[in-house]
Amino acid sequence: IPIVMVNVGDPVANGLISSLARPGGNITGLSSIQSELGVKHLEMLLSMVPKLSRVAMLVNTSNPLHATIVKNVQAAATKTSVKIVPVEAQTAPGIEKAFSMMAQQNAQAVIVTTDPFFNQQNRQIAELAAKNRLASIFSNREFVEIGGLMSYGSSSTDDARRAATYVDKILKGARPGELPVEQPTNFQLLINRKTAKVLGLTVPQSLLISADRVIE
Repeated sequence: IPIVMVNVGDPVANGLISSLARPGGNITGLSSIQSELGVKHLEMLLSMVPKLSRVAMLVNTSNPLHATIVKNVQAAATKTSVKIVPVEAQTAPGIEKAFSMMAQQNAQAVIVTTDPFFNQQNRQIAELAAKNRLASIFSNREFVEIGGLMSYGSSSTDDARRAATYVDKILKGARPGELPVEQPTNFQLLINRKTAKVLGLTVPQSLLISADRVIE
């Protein structure tokens, strides 16, 4: 049965496909660059938060990609004065506990790694970030629309549309293994200025100019 994937992190390393150019087998579609986005998220937090020194990362240990994301962000942080504090959660009560730990660690900001469970708990996470006065950044815009501070990532709507083109080609006779896997090239930055004001942050002009949408 042909399989079209959408926004899957590092499908080559996960053994789903042989390569992006020639996936082989019965799987094709769109991969993500989640392992690289974390570094960009750190850069944006450094621009947003004056004298940033401690950043938490909310991770799910059942997600095999999260260890790579944390490693990349920690490597990038060595070039700055920022300490990265990974905090794990796999359940709703675990998320509550994770944010309590962030507060105990005196974190000033949090990077929420992309994860299906975290997406499901987006309102809980956005509210806890605000409650604990953490500057938050996500890959998915939905978090920002309900109160998170910033998001930077590919559009899930665009990804779904692109996935549909793969389905069309397969239904017309193309072999999945011969259809190159795409990576996202279009990224969106959303900023919730209302949340920034609550946190006492002034959004830098450089970020405002780059933003695709600013929630006032």
